[in-house]
Amino acid sequence: MRSKTSCFNGTLFRKNLSRYWPLWGLASFGGAMFPLAMLVNLLHDGFQLWSPLETRQAYYTVLSYGVPVISIVYAILCAMAVWNYLYNARSVGMMHTLPIRREGLFVTNVLSGLTMMAIPYAVTGVLLVLVTMLFGGFEPVGVLVTVLGVMGESLFFFGLATFCALIVGNIFMLPALYGLLNFIAVLTDFMVNLLAQGFCFGLNSSYSGTVEWLSPVVYLVQKISPNSTYETQWVTDRLGSQRYETSVPTSVTLENGWLIAVYAAVGVVLMVLAWLMYRRRRSESAGDVVAVGWMKPVFRYGCAAYSAILGGRLLYALFWESFQNGLYFTVLPMILCMIVGGAVGYYAASMLLAKTLRVFRSTWKGMLAVALGCIALCAAMKFDVFGVVRRVPALDGIKTLQIYAADSNYYLTPGQDDALIEEVRALHQAIINDKDYALTAAPAAFEACTDREVLYAYTTVRFTYTLNSGLKVERRYNLPLQKARMAQEGTYDYLLDQLINSPEMRQKRIRWQDDRFQIDGAWLSTWHNDQDLTTRDANAILDAVARDAEQGNWGMYDWFDSRGDADHYDISVNISYKLTDSKTGRTYDQITITVQEGMTETVQALKELGLITDADLVTNQEVYPWQYMDSGWEEYDRFMDEFGMSPEEYYNRYGDYPAGWFGTESDDSSTETEIAPAADDSYSPSMSAGAESA
Repeated sequence: MRSKTSCFNGTLFRKNLSRYWPLWGLASFGGAMFPLAMLVNLLHDGFQLWSPLETRQAYYTVLSYGVPVISIVYAILCAMAVWNYLYNARSVGMMHTLPIRREGLFVTNVLSGLTMMAIPYAVTGVLLVLVTMLFGGFEPVGVLVTVLGVMGESLFFFGLATFCALIVGNIFMLPALYGLLNFIAVLTDFMVNLLAQGFCFGLNSSYSGTVEWLSPVVYLVQKISPNSTYETQWVTDRLGSQRYETSVPTSVTLENGWLIAVYAAVGVVLMVLAWLMYRRRRSESAGDVVAVGWMKPVFRYGCAAYSAILGGRLLYALFWESFQNGLYFTVLPMILCMIVGGAVGYYAASMLLAKTLRVFRSTWKGMLAVALGCIALCAAMKFDVFGVVRRVPALDGIKTLQIYAADSNYYLTPGQDDALIEEVRALHQAIINDKDYALTAAPAAFEACTDREVLYAYTTVRFTYTLNSGLKVERRYNLPLQKARMAQEGTYDYLLDQLINSPEMRQKRIRWQDDRFQIDGAWLSTWHNDQDLTTRDANAILDAVARDAEQGNWGMYDWFDSRGDADHYDISVNISYKLTDSKTGRTYDQITITVQEGMTETVQALKELGLITDADLVTNQEVYPWQYMDSGWEEYDRFMDEFGMSPEEYYNRYGDYPAGWFGTESDDSSTETEIAPAADDSYSPSMSAGAESA
């Protein structure tokens, strides 16, 4: 009879499942707790029925945020179970002498691992379906999509774990490599940005998300989510005594669910690559840190690169950062620190690969390459070889643009705000062109100026471009401003002032008549109380502020104002916004409008709405005078000692301060101020002539 080649061994398959039953058994037990807890809660609530769409939403929520996190941990445990024989010389020798071809070993172990991954999900899923059927919430589409999603993610994560298992020759290296590959994009992005911040003018982001898809868990959690639409309905409670308004879902879809299929296909490819490595894997590699020859240089130089950046940055912070002048790295010390850090990683990796400490003589050429790489990387960052400092995204590549300046956020969208976006881009380019001035000449002039409060100021400007690709370009600049330069066309001082104080940007500052924003909440604060505002009142106030802006009574930002908010009323309107198309309903932004002297339209609107009276029209300097005095806080402490209460509390009670305090005129005939309890147990002041009694 002709012999047959089998790619599956049932005995080994059953042995794997029986040997590692505690793994999938405990996982199944833990998973079963969730539907059982759900059943208890539903019974406790009085057998309240679920709608099928609510069930689908719950399934998609678990698939989006729970399954990736669970699968990444459980997959490596299953892989360590079925491939553990590869890391012991006796075990691998025994397995490879069995009358089972490597094809049979590979396929059987892969199916064993996938089965162990599937059992807990199957147990949990069946129980969930039974519970939802009991409460009328069974929804077949949601069940099918969730099952396919769980299968796809399990296939990917176990495929990646198997790929890692065939690369390494040590059981402890398997979870380390697996964890690194799952988060390598996030870690690399963070490290590169950490280094680039010290060289690149304006770069302050610690994470850009450029290749986030290489970090599967992060990418899946970020991109996949349930997309639900709701409508408001009136329902009656169980007792039929009360009706209340609630939101119920009308449609639920899985946003970007196709990504799971893509990752599942990648998982299959990784398994094929793992099989190709297994065919050529030497049994003698058991115990090696890296079992694949071509991966050894990757391991050695990868450790050197990561150690050079992270270790070099740490050494620079410890030994040089406190001595440097300016915001950015000094190149030569940074190069030396990176070379030292790279040497630590390079020689540590070499010792692990060679299993000996005697590696210095044979690896010096590689260390020379590491040193040259550190020099080249620092030089490229210093001279902006990659164009990071010079980058200003083109208009046709921008999806949205946010600029922060003059203590406010401004949101611009191509197609609606093209002219303003071009002004912002021109400002950004002018800042880049004046880089040397902003870093050197301006601070020196600022220090030498004797009238700096009037002629010089500092401000922060932040640009956030969201590109059509979904990536973000963020830049932040701390800029010196000069009155003389603000009068010169073409300087960033001039362009910034013209942009922020333009009528269009003053309207953007308060989101006036911008359909993209919806008021989520509003409240009015005065020196003596706070009160909530209705959406109608908030819109009426915004209309009044817009009229004041048109008349020039509000919105002109003074970059060189030395008085600050001293002459502002202690009245502020606070409004929180959310995007009208927001799927999460989260607050998107908040603005605070401080009412100033001269804002006649706003003051009139507040009075007509019954929100303030003339008694509320007091300035910050009148309410908090010590904040604008050189020795104000000493006066504050003396006031507390003498009157037994804070100045704010005193002002709230009596509407004024005693004569002679905080710059008020004193009465020569009496310098004593006395506080005595009134008949109703509240305090009333007995003050000297010239001061009003409360």
